[in-house]
Amino acid sequence: MQKHFPEKAVHGGRIIALRQKYGPDLLDVSASMNPFLPLISCDFQEIDLCVYPDDTYSALKDKIGHVFSRPTDEICVGNGSAELIRVYCNVLLSPNDTVRIDPPTFGEYGLSAKLAGANVVSGRDADLRIICNPNNPTGILRSREEMLALLDDCTKKNSRLFVDEAFMELAARNESISDIRSDDLFVMRSITKCFSVPGIRFGFGFGPADLIEKIETVRTPWTVNAFAEAFTMRALDHYDDLVLSAEKISAEREWYFARLTELDLSFEPSSVNYILVHLGRNASEFTESMLEHGVLVRDCTSFGLFESIRISVETREKNLRVVEALSACLR
Repeated sequence: MQKHFPEKAVHGGRIIALRQKYGPDLLDVSASMNPFLPLISCDFQEIDLCVYPDDTYSALKDKIGHVFSRPTDEICVGNGSAELIRVYCNVLLSPNDTVRIDPPTFGEYGLSAKLAGANVVSGRDADLRIICNPNNPTGILRSREEMLALLDDCTKKNSRLFVDEAFMELAARNESISDIRSDDLFVMRSITKCFSVPGIRFGFGFGPADLIEKIETVRTPWTVNAFAEAFTMRALDHYDDLVLSAEKISAEREWYFARLTELDLSFEPSSVNYILVHLGRNASEFTESMLEHGVLVRDCTSFGLFESIRISVETREKNLRVVEALSACLR
């Protein structure tokens, strides 16, 4: 009997192909990267590509453990957040388990749960609850107090909590629960967004040692390549510099809120470096119009939001370009 496969999750990341069509000056505000980066120097010529990476990634885990105050046996690594989501679900879920995922949110959660044979539900108790905090695409940030209450509720109901904090450094890191040690909690992080390196696939996570051992067993050997390992080691030396990034993003986001209000557009009260904008019209058609004006926004149809787009908070010069394009397309 042929196995049923769910449909692949739809993501952004189309900029390479679209620049071939619309030109190299096409502005990408669909991917939500940190526009105010720390200065990081990493000489990839020093990397010896003639040897395998250390598959235990002991030095890398030591660095992560030092920054986040976690023992290395409670740290796992992977080829981006997506791999860790997939591996976590393969390890934890059995056929017909239930996973609570409240939309709209990142599509890989539901896909990974379904590939593991689980049933995805929303708005009710389940064997596993997955939460993106701050959420993608809304930018809504749940407080540390609220997250700890959710964890306590999961523990009482004999369920688990998976928290994706990929954008936390660009919001309010004091709201993170990555320091909490619980048998029922797994917290995932990424360097993609905060250090603006989507081409270097690296994610990491924190959880109980027995769970981490299983994740490290199931993930593909040598999944973190030498370039990703080297860059992450350097980037983590600048982790505290991201506080300034978050402050600059916050100021620019408030400026953006005012401009969107002037355009009579409604939006979610984001706490991070992207804003979910409600258009009151077809999002896919509007996205195409924005492309004609030299700007790529994130069409949120794939999130089930057929009249909404997501735009990243960039430098003022780029943000002005987006506002001008929005104004033109709204006429």
